[in-house]
Amino acid sequence: MHIIITRPIEDSVELINNLKIKGHTVTHLPLIKIIKLPSDFIDFKNYKGIIFTSANAIKFLDVKNIQKNIQCFCVGELTEKKAKDLGFYNVISAGGNVNALIELILRMFDPDIGKLLYVSSEFISKQLDIDLLNKGFSIDRIVNYTSEPVQHIEQNTLKFIKKIVPDVIYVYSEKSAINLKDLINKYSLVDVMMQSNLMCISRKISKVLEFIKWKKIVIFNPGEEEFFLNKIR
Repeated sequence: MHIIITRPIEDSVELINNLKIKGHTVTHLPLIKIIKLPSDFIDFKNYKGIIFTSANAIKFLDVKNIQKNIQCFCVGELTEKKAKDLGFYNVISAGGNVNALIELILRMFDPDIGKLLYVSSEFISKQLDIDLLNKGFSIDRIVNYTSEPVQHIEQNTLKFIKKIVPDVIYVYSEKSAINLKDLINKYSLVDVMMQSNLMCISRKISKVLEFIKWKKIVIFNPGEEEFFLNKIR
């Protein structure tokens, strides 16, 4: 299959490699760019665990005042690797799925021990902190990066997409979907995309792109991209 991945490369390397190993052709078409945000001083002594749902959250975190033995909960292997590269060694990965990450925290962290810190983007696909608050956890969220839309498609990428029609395109946020809609119209890609299947992480996101008559629209959970390919075979 020809598969388009639209996340920033920092969040896509693991998935792209896995898809290529299985024989798929993968085009990376980032729809947003990542920008660091200033954040207030954080007293990490107030926390017994840190949650990361993106390697970018770790990349932009000032780690020099953090005890490296603090419990780190990471959404996937790429995020886990980034944490370990920065010296954290008490790190657990949920395998790339936010829902699995929540379940992991519920199993592995006793809320009576203390407070959790969730470090994230300004825009998140799932309110993990709210879910954990509702489960009785004490948790703070800090935002240390944001995203902006990518305005152009590189010419080589555009030519390839038009020549080899994608079978599947994955979209991970409403902001990405809005930008994809703009790029599809800008580069006259409606006819190309009508031959493709759309994968979104929520119905709210897919509705942004329903101006196109896709072959099929499938809702998937982040981390289960490969499993949901079976839905369109």
